Amino acid sequence: MPRTARKKSNSGIYHIMLRGINRQIIFEDDEDRVKFIDTLKHYKQKCGFNIFAYCLMDNHVHLIIKVNNDSLESIMKRIGVSYVYWYNWKYKRSGHLFQDRYKSEVIEDDSYLLSLVRYIHQNPIKANITPIIGEYPWSSYGEYIRNPHIVSHFVFPTLVQ
Repeated sequence: MPRTARKKSNSGIYHIMLRGINRQIIFEDDEDRVKFIDTLKHYKQKCGFNIFAYCLMDNHVHLIIKVNNDSLESIMKRIGVSYVYWYNWKYKRSGHLFQDRYKSEVIEDDSYLLSLVRYIHQNPIKANITPIIGEYPWSSYGEYIRNPHIVSHFVFPTLVQ
């Protein structure tokens, strides 16, 4: 049975979820997390997409990105292949790391965008990893706290235009 086509976002903004195959750990240590964030940064520059929020958990990742030039499929393929290649090399393994294909939800309005940013940043609290959201180093929450202009400068103009 063929899988259904992805919904295309008019705003270009998507909530992306990557999960480890069989819910396996995809970040064994901080080096892995740093590598994934570096991979995001590299392809952000190369592909020209924006990152509005992220959270790296042990066995999954949440991203909110806005595509610009390259397609969502192309961006996610590059990120996934690059990280899995490195991960497999580091841990001397082969095969798939991520479960199925990544999941994506379209984001078309400010209220939904803000609720998803809140949801993503609260993931470590809901998973009982930390009681204080600002103490979790592997999400974009710290970026929002250190740079409060991000909310008005990067998020809303893309949707309000």
